[in-house]
Amino acid sequence: MAFDYDLFVIGGGSGGVRAARVASQTGAKVALAEADRYGGTCVIRGCVPKKLMVFASEFAGLPSTAEAYGWDIRAGSFDWQAFSRKLNEELDRLEQVYRNLLSGSGVETFDAWARITNPHQITLSTGQSFSAKHILVATGGHPVRPDMPNADLGLVSDDLFHLPKMPDSILIVGGGYIACEFACILAGLGVNVTQYYRGAQILRGFDEEARGIIAEGMREKGISLHVGTNILDMAPADQARGIAQQGRVIEPGMGAPAGERTAARSEEHDGPIWVKSSTGSESVFDAVLFATGRDPNTTDIGLEEAGVKIGRRGEILVDAYSQTNIPSIYAIGDVTNRVNLTPVAIREGMAFVDTVFKGVPTPVDHTLIPSAVFTQPEFGTVGLSEEDAREQEPVDVYCTSFRPMRTAFAGQPDRVLMKLVVSKAKRTVLGCHIVAPGAGEMIQLAGIAVKMGATKEDFDRTVAVHPTMSEEIVTMREPMRSA
Repeated sequence: MAFDYDLFVIGGGSGGVRAARVASQTGAKVALAEADRYGGTCVIRGCVPKKLMVFASEFAGLPSTAEAYGWDIRAGSFDWQAFSRKLNEELDRLEQVYRNLLSGSGVETFDAWARITNPHQITLSTGQSFSAKHILVATGGHPVRPDMPNADLGLVSDDLFHLPKMPDSILIVGGGYIACEFACILAGLGVNVTQYYRGAQILRGFDEEARGIIAEGMREKGISLHVGTNILDMAPADQARGIAQQGRVIEPGMGAPAGERTAARSEEHDGPIWVKSSTGSESVFDAVLFATGRDPNTTDIGLEEAGVKIGRRGEILVDAYSQTNIPSIYAIGDVTNRVNLTPVAIREGMAFVDTVFKGVPTPVDHTLIPSAVFTQPEFGTVGLSEEDAREQEPVDVYCTSFRPMRTAFAGQPDRVLMKLVVSKAKRTVLGCHIVAPGAGEMIQLAGIAVKMGATKEDFDRTVAVHPTMSEEIVTMREPMRSA
């Protein structure tokens, strides 16, 4: 059977674009459809704009540090409109880069919504229909709001990049990396930040010791962090009785009736929001941000009609080669809800091309993936946490926490953590965890050693670079504890 395309990719994010480009370079005829902006979550509403906001927020502390070093630098105010304009210009530039990469690789693109109408056919919102030997779904995910009354009054992470102005106060609901990163960003930009997390400690799933140091650092930077706390009710403040000043306790409100979960923020209300917490406190905030999870983008793209199996969270179920139960349909990235990181989606796209178009079956290795959480302090991690490692085998834990030279000289309380989790039997480094400025840069390099199976003695044989924070990773000689 002759097909219009050898490969049709649905989704123009990092994973889909990489797969389309590389497949086209093998001589395959490739098309890609994207209904929104090219670059996807990472480039348009995720990693890139978030990291630029991290950079912006870090300047807030520079004047006080500079003063301790003898500089007379006056702190000014943050201009959100000026930053936002430049941010959007940069995102526009990057989107065009993605478009150029596709066209330069010979990939035909369609700015349209795509639906799978049978295992080898795609129909676009333009009315066009095409056949394809292989279909790759790379539609990513989206932030969700909790199913509660008036949830549409709250923001999600996508909304933060389009605010007309910075709020004076905000409540962030959630304790994952997105919630914690934006808590630090907004606090650095001058917003009065309160954070609720229903669990006992933020950043569930990461190393417990690192979580504690990060939480302590966030509180020292002025974030009002409440663990064991959730949001019970919310309503426009003008619908609550006894309106008080923002952040002050007020009388119980008259919340609106429960409604369905909404995918978009209500534009009818942009005033203060009354919130009641699970601890019984009631407060008013200029804005509420829900950072309570993300779901895969699998709605209305024809998966069920094509017979593709979907998981409990709406994720596409795939095997080690990213193939679904329908042989012609594959999926990569966040839509599969495996490891939701941009470099992983790119790696999955490359493995897909190796398998399908180069004839080299290549499963994706999802083990020992380095990652960074851009809180302040920053967190870099690779491998097993101490808690997970000791459930598998006896371990030695090498750990140190100290005040780094730069901020200690300035009289600031910042602390860093360097930690290695080591197998007692094999001496292999099972996990490396760093809480420090630039931890993301450090963990990329440490990740190479851990991925290669380096032992603690390999680390010990490495000469320290002095004076640096990272030298502590290779100078810890005695374990802090064994488990």
